Amino acid sequence: MGSLQSGVAQGVLWGIMVLGVYITYKLLDIPDLTADGSFTLGGCVTTVAILAGIDPILATLMGLGAGFLAGAVTGILHTVFEIPAILAGILTQIGLWSVNLRIMGGKANNPLLKADSTISFFTDALGVTQSQASLLLGVLLVIAVILILYWFFGTEIGSALRATGDNEDMIRALGVNTGHTKLLALALSNALIGLSGAMVAQMQKYADINMGRGAIVIGLAAIVIGEVLLGRAKNFGVKLFSAILGSIVYFIIQALVLRFGMDANDMKLLSAIMVAVALAIPVAMRRYNTKKSYVEYDLYGAEAEQKTGGAEK
Repeated sequence: MGSLQSGVAQGVLWGIMVLGVYITYKLLDIPDLTADGSFTLGGCVTTVAILAGIDPILATLMGLGAGFLAGAVTGILHTVFEIPAILAGILTQIGLWSVNLRIMGGKANNPLLKADSTISFFTDALGVTQSQASLLLGVLLVIAVILILYWFFGTEIGSALRATGDNEDMIRALGVNTGHTKLLALALSNALIGLSGAMVAQMQKYADINMGRGAIVIGLAAIVIGEVLLGRAKNFGVKLFSAILGSIVYFIIQALVLRFGMDANDMKLLSAIMVAVALAIPVAMRRYNTKKSYVEYDLYGAEAEQKTGGAEK
């Protein structure tokens, strides 16, 4: 139960990162590889700020802002200099490796064992465990983020951003600058990813230069799992919730697999397999349904045509 609770807490906090990936991947159809770097950036900035004596809440917001700037860099490379989105994300991610090391003073990790954080405030005030405090704070943050995103994407600029992903030529013909909407989406996405990194660093009580490695794979896996669980949902708020649910399920599976003795070094392979299978299943089902419809037509359509032809004769 302890490992399960820890998995749920991780799933909720990482779910904020999944929401960021959802914005670029599902709304703009851009697999933004900046995520691996901006997640680490948020954790590193927040950790260093807390160790410097800055209030944990302000330090967390600094991590969010750092992620926003990282996404803006990718957005500028893509929209202003017309570098393909995937390549722009790779360039930013590579650059952030050095930036993150600089932020942490050349160290591979920085501990927060004795420092106060937003999570330690809950543990002290409520007398709960680290996992319980992380879960409680994560749920509050997720609710706030989903409500803000639901409101934002219902505004004029948010609708324009969603329309950019649906039909870029159409929305450009209506006078919307799609470069600005893409830039905003990338910055907003990585702001959420940076916030998630900041919270995960406080939950695990350290920031590590490799903490964001594979974040984009985790994000895609969680999104696909959420779609499988709530695939028929049409409400945008439910779709956002499905990303969080997918993240929770992913980390529960991870916790159970590790509990049953799987080598932690194989988790990346498991993540890749989960994403591949989850992406392949809808395609296989669609092909099966298409083939089934053709077979039904051959059986019943041809018979109906024969009856109709016979009646006419």
